[in-house]
Amino acid sequence: MNHLLRRLAHEESGQDIIEYALLAAGISVLIIPIANLIGPALTAVYNNINSRVGSIPSS
Repeated sequence: MNHLLRRLAHEESGQDIIEYALLAAGISVLIIPIANLIGPALTAVYNNINSRVGSIPSS
């Protein structure tokens, strides 16, 4: 495993993979708290729409 990590550190493609992995980790660290903040607001909007649609009389 150490040999693989050393080889990836010295190769250009290995560095690109590590950079993309760090970028993806950074983005996910930002998205998770934002989703937790927005989630309840979206639930309230959905419930409001659902109750309004449910109150429409059927023919």
